[in-house]
Amino acid sequence: MRVKFDRDTCVGMYQCVAEWDAFEKNLNDGKADLRDSEAESEGVFVVDVPDGEEFDAKFAARVCPVDAIEVYDDDGEQVV
Repeated sequence: MRVKFDRDTCVGMYQCVAEWDAFEKNLNDGKADLRDSEAESEGVFVVDVPDGEEFDAKFAARVCPVDAIEVYDDDGEQVV
């Protein structure tokens, strides 16, 4: 499972931070950061979801008020 995070879309509500500890507050930018992620393109970051954290990753995506977080299964299909 992979998470794609569009940081440019993020508005800094930090609901994802409360749901999954892979996200952290960046108060200087007023946006969340996705720890240990790689830049896929300008402002878009991806990370593999560790085993046992799938539920938290999905929930973080579901609570994002601007849909800046997408979750994909191992076949590349978007699940959230």
